[in-house]
Amino acid sequence: MDQNLAIGADIGGSHISCAAVDIVSCRIIRETITGRDVNNKAPAKEIINVWADALSSAISKIPREKLKGIGFGMPGPFDYVKGISYIKGVAKYENLYGCNVKQEISKAVNVPEGFPVRFMNDVSSFAVGEALVGKASGCNRSMCITLGTGFGSAFISNRIPIVDGPEVPKLGCVYHLPYKDNIADDYFSTRWFMGSYNKMTGIGLKGVKELAELASSDQIAINLFKEFGNNLGMFLAPWLIKFKAEIVVVGGNISNAYHLFGDIFENRLKQEGCNCRIALSELKEDAALIGASFLMDGKFWNDIQHALPLM
Repeated sequence: MDQNLAIGADIGGSHISCAAVDIVSCRIIRETITGRDVNNKAPAKEIINVWADALSSAISKIPREKLKGIGFGMPGPFDYVKGISYIKGVAKYENLYGCNVKQEISKAVNVPEGFPVRFMNDVSSFAVGEALVGKASGCNRSMCITLGTGFGSAFISNRIPIVDGPEVPKLGCVYHLPYKDNIADDYFSTRWFMGSYNKMTGIGLKGVKELAELASSDQIAINLFKEFGNNLGMFLAPWLIKFKAEIVVVGGNISNAYHLFGDIFENRLKQEGCNCRIALSELKEDAALIGASFLMDGKFWNDIQHALPLM
């Protein structure tokens, strides 16, 4: 029997989502989709057990003999080759620091020795999924950004994340680049919206969704979205031009408010001389599951060996 199924897992800040994926058609087996909330401040063993429970649930819904492996889209810092977490200083999963997630998951899910458990950066997983069957699937060169609690990004050429070389920033992402008086992550994330609105009004909001609702009548909220779109276009344009990106795919929770900043973002890109297409992700989290599962594709796995240690 062909081993054409893989489990793709997406590790979020406080949850895990996973599903079985047919890695030939890149189709998610919908009935296997499983999610679990995770206490990201729990001891390492508890976090691993919750992840393993979700994975085991998805695996139980497919013929075991068809399962080729498990692929993770994992936030960093992380050793994507050895499967060891080095996350610290970000108030989530810090108790996993130094933990060999690959070994612990293999034991907890009870897979045979040598069974493939592989890892890739979470935003890279999303971007690979978009390149395979999403909005970037017809393009050789694409960039994906995720706008949410942080500013995620990945550059893709022929389905492979580009993490070094003259066309991309160090690490193959942009969150750490200097911008205004700090770094890009501080300006293109939820906390910029919350901090800016609080500074102007004294009002503390729960998130961008609440701010977007206010933007139907609140001029301060309206202007913040406009400023965000303009800044994002100015910041990204030079890198998109340098990389010769054909398309930018936009995901993350803030993309749900794209109608409030999208036109200004796209116009600013054009004013900066960048004519690549812009698309909102339709796959959303599914893209990360598909991308992570594709770590079990033999050719893809060989092709990303150069990139994994640099993520």
